[in-house]
Amino acid sequence: MILYPNAKINLGLNILSKRDDGFHNLISVFYPVYNYFDILEIIPAKKFLFTSSGLNIPGKTNLCEKAYALMSSKYNVDPIHIHLHKNIPIGSGLGGGSSDASFVLKGINQLFNLNIDNNILQNISLEIGADCPFFIQNKVKLVSGIGDVMNDIDLDLSEYEIRIINTGIHISTKDAFSEIVCDETNNSLQNLASLPIEKWKDSITNDFEKNLFKKYPQIKESKKKLYDSGAIYSSMTGTGSAVYGVFKKA
Repeated sequence: MILYPNAKINLGLNILSKRDDGFHNLISVFYPVYNYFDILEIIPAKKFLFTSSGLNIPGKTNLCEKAYALMSSKYNVDPIHIHLHKNIPIGSGLGGGSSDASFVLKGINQLFNLNIDNNILQNISLEIGADCPFFIQNKVKLVSGIGDVMNDIDLDLSEYEIRIINTGIHISTKDAFSEIVCDETNNSLQNLASLPIEKWKDSITNDFEKNLFKKYPQIKESKKKLYDSGAIYSSMTGTGSAVYGVFKKA
């Protein structure tokens, strides 16, 4: 079985408040980018094995391994060999690791004919990470809570081209959140996203840009480069460091 876990971009990312559990309430639009993806192969094996190629993956345990461990503990599935070819940069805000993990869950569900519905898979994926539930349905969503509350939103960018600049900077999500300023009044993203795209530049913001642009000027310069190239809208995605631009198709 070969799967293609894709990236996502954030249209707006506003941090509303810090919760008692240490997480943050946020609001954002998650938009899937299907033509930017990792490659995942899952096959039955005598014992569990995870291997990878492509970009280097730091750390001892990959999220794909966590996904298998969860499914194995809940459904007693047989061992598998997971091979991940990594294309989506780590620490870029494109959600690659979360996508990989969620696609492993979906792949196991399909491989072993478990017939687990999406709601249950989303709950399982939330045990891995806050962005994971989005990639179960993998459709544009207005996201709130810690990333676990998702609602449909009418947004279609298929007539536009999305270009992504990978600045090559690895930004820790924990570090990015440590300097964030919460603002509970900044919660009108759903209405702003319905505006004509030409008005997004002056109205839709990513709260992480202010601090991270000071710390990493090259990210700010990448955003300027996209606007200089004709982007209608440009933003850092997630907690960075990738930047995307939305262009009219030629």
